[in-house]
Amino acid sequence: MSANAASAGARFRQALNEESPLQVMGAINAYTAMMAERVGYKALYLAGAGVANASYGLPDLGVTNLTDVLTDLRRVTDATDLPVLVDVDTGFGGAFTIARLVRGLIKDGAAAMHMEDQVQLKRCGHRPGKEIVTKQEMLDRIKAAVDAKTDPDFFIVARTDALAIEGLQGAVDRASAYVEAGADMVFAEACTTLEEYKAFVEAIDSPHPVLANITEFSKTPNFTLDELRSVGVSAALYPLSANRAMNAAALKVYRHIREHGGAKELLDIMQTREELYDFLNYHDYEKKIDELFQKQNS
Repeated sequence: MSANAASAGARFRQALNEESPLQVMGAINAYTAMMAERVGYKALYLAGAGVANASYGLPDLGVTNLTDVLTDLRRVTDATDLPVLVDVDTGFGGAFTIARLVRGLIKDGAAAMHMEDQVQLKRCGHRPGKEIVTKQEMLDRIKAAVDAKTDPDFFIVARTDALAIEGLQGAVDRASAYVEAGADMVFAEACTTLEEYKAFVEAIDSPHPVLANITEFSKTPNFTLDELRSVGVSAALYPLSANRAMNAAALKVYRHIREHGGAKELLDIMQTREELYDFLNYHDYEKKIDELFQKQNS
């Protein structure tokens, strides 16, 4: 097998071919990535909101930067061999910054990235008040990313937030142009109907035309895989599903212990020590320690 065939980008493309729609599961850190891999997911996602919220306690408003994203990416790719799709917001700058970003992502093990057509001072894709750059500026971003690839299989997803601003036809026209410029797939943000996804799929000339963002409490309904498959969607993204559940559980535990002075009533909702050890292969580490010390003492 060639080095290229084994690359993260190649593994992401293979996963898209093996599972349709490909479920891309959000993981905010190394341990959640390991759990997702054990459960059977074939691809992971590092959300910009996850980096901002969980790692830095910041809102998803373009406050974090290239270094912040790469730091969290390395933690995940060190812990799992699954291909990782990375949210890079608007690319963090101009053409040279985007090129540096792409090289850094590939070097640190990313399989794919998605970059959006919002202005630098971006907003969450499901919030009002979004602004987008001109189509030409986004095309320039995409061309800079494509030109910088050191792995030809690195997968570039172009996200468009134009649906809320330019309407369906305007967004579809942008998406088609983005693929012509070299993007491998389109992330159609904040679609509200299956028919909207179908319009993107039918307009885009790509083996894997559209990714659907199935994020909770948003403008997009919680469409099922069967529903997405029926209109030709190639990948379904679940960016922060586990993180939202983790946050709710943590808050429940904090409140309960503060009020009741202990957590014994909550043990049934906690992961046990042995479950944790199993995911971490803890006992294998202990066994290795014992072997090393036995050799030193013999």
